[in-house]
Amino acid sequence: MTDPAALDAADPLAHFRDRFALPEGTIYLDGNSLGPLPKATRERMHAIVDEEWGDGLISSWNAAGWIDAPRRIGDKLARLVGARAGEVIACDSTSVNIFKALAAALDCNPDRSVILSEGGNFPTDLYMADGLARLSPRAKTRIVDYDDLERAIDESVAVVLVTQVHYKTGRMRDLVDFTAKAHAAGALVVWDLSHSTGAVPVDLNGAKADFAVGCGYKYLNGGPGAPAFLFAAERHHAAVQPVLAGWFGHRAPFEFTDDYEAAAGIEKFLAGTPPMLGLAALESGVDLMLEADMAAIRAKSLSLSRLFMERMATLCERHGFELASPADDAQRGSQVSYRHEHAWPICQAMIARGVIGDFRAPDIFRCGFSPLYLSHAEVARAVEILSEVMESDAWHASEHQARRAVT
Repeated sequence: MTDPAALDAADPLAHFRDRFALPEGTIYLDGNSLGPLPKATRERMHAIVDEEWGDGLISSWNAAGWIDAPRRIGDKLARLVGARAGEVIACDSTSVNIFKALAAALDCNPDRSVILSEGGNFPTDLYMADGLARLSPRAKTRIVDYDDLERAIDESVAVVLVTQVHYKTGRMRDLVDFTAKAHAAGALVVWDLSHSTGAVPVDLNGAKADFAVGCGYKYLNGGPGAPAFLFAAERHHAAVQPVLAGWFGHRAPFEFTDDYEAAAGIEKFLAGTPPMLGLAALESGVDLMLEADMAAIRAKSLSLSRLFMERMATLCERHGFELASPADDAQRGSQVSYRHEHAWPICQAMIARGVIGDFRAPDIFRCGFSPLYLSHAEVARAVEILSEVMESDAWHASEHQARRAVT
């Protein structure tokens, strides 16, 4: 049996725990849905609200560098995803950026019409693809099963919208291999990195990726609804004429001309005025993430998840949990999910005891492993508490049965 104390004693990331404002007595296994508050973010928010907005007022667009924030933060994010400066912009939501990236990919592959994606993908990916197809005079969507996606790339496919780490199961696709096979078939790829960035090593340029989007509020700890980001390989910039042609994507927004002329570089993917409070919080989370070594993050993530699965084996035998995530480290992101017919009330009973994971319909109990603040001892204790919940039938309590608006 693995010794959690020995693993924690040798943990090179343990000191990051004190950088987060975590509630006492809480074991937080939901950083793959919403990362906790970095202490530096609280200080940064006071500064931007009281000093830059409160005292500086509109002058802070120049004096405090607000105007440069999307590109500045994007260049920092580029270091986390294997991109070059000028290829990533922090802006909008993941959903909006998916729309923009798909439209851009269609621009870059004008002789093809199909947007291909996988059934069971995170719903917003499919919704945005369908919405774009309804608006485009030539685009249409094609949805296939997860395991059929690669084989479905034919001469009609302009772009494949694919998630690197699946939101329910944590199953991970090979970024390099899939991109190469799509390119060989003449298609471009838009990667959704929402459950990858800050959790697993990502090298977009090494994979010769085309476009990618990612989330700011999961492993990057940017706060609820934090701005997302968009990656566009520099080789595609010239071919793109943005469909969402907002004024901040203009070559010279403060010339206030009637006719749109796109910026030359990554700024063309901007639309409206940057949300500075959200960007300031996101930048604090990104700065913290950049202090850590990604190889160490990945190694600890796998160590935490292996320990979790080891301790869960008995509960699978006795209480009907079924592993929904890959057991193979190379195929798994930074989360582990189990199927159980009573996953919802079990999850609620765990939350009531200070262990916060989450539920994904219809039957998934999902736990994320964020190495900067989670210890092996906490993971082992979480399984002990789950065992107590199951042995005592605590999940049967009436207060754990009713579904809430957010699950």
